[in-house]
Amino acid sequence: MSRLILMCGMAGAGKSTYARTLEDRGWVRFSIDAEAWGRGFTGSSAVPPEVAADIRAGQRVAISDALGAGADVVVDYAFPSRAMRDEYRELGRTHRAEVEVVFLDTDASLVRDRLTRRRGSHPDDVVVDEGTMEAYRSAFEAPTSDEGEVTVIRTPR
Repeated sequence: MSRLILMCGMAGAGKSTYARTLEDRGWVRFSIDAEAWGRGFTGSSAVPPEVAADIRAGQRVAISDALGAGADVVVDYAFPSRAMRDEYRELGRTHRAEVEVVFLDTDASLVRDRLTRRRGSHPDDVVVDEGTMEAYRSAFEAPTSDEGEVTVIRTPR
C-alpha cells in the first residue's frame, strides 16, 4: 500500500528539509516551490495565484499517477487550510494510500530567524518578506485532532 504524507506548516518551519529526507529514502516529492523555481519564479514576490493553481493541477495528476503505481509520496506544500488537507486526503484515499499529515509546529521566532537568513539561492530558500509572512500566519489553520492521522513535530526556540 502506498503512503501519502502531506507536509503542513508555515514557511521556514522545516517542511522541505523533512520532505527531502523522505525523498532521499526513495519517496517521490512534489513541491510547488521547486516547480515555480523551475518556471523562473525565483524572486521574493509570491508566485501568481494562477501559476500556483496550474502547478497544483499538474502535480495532482502526477501525484495520482505515482500513488497508482505504488510509490510513496510526500507533498511539500504548506497545506494552510483544512479544506486543502481534506482535498489531498481524499486524493490519497482514492488510491487506497495511507494518508498522514505531518505538521511542523515551529516556534514563530525561529521561523522568523530562518526566513531572515534566506537568500533566494535555490527553491527551498525562497525569500519571504515580513508582510507576506504575517499574511500566511493570519490565514493559517493548524490541523486539529479531529482531522485523523496528524503527526505534530514541535520545534521550540
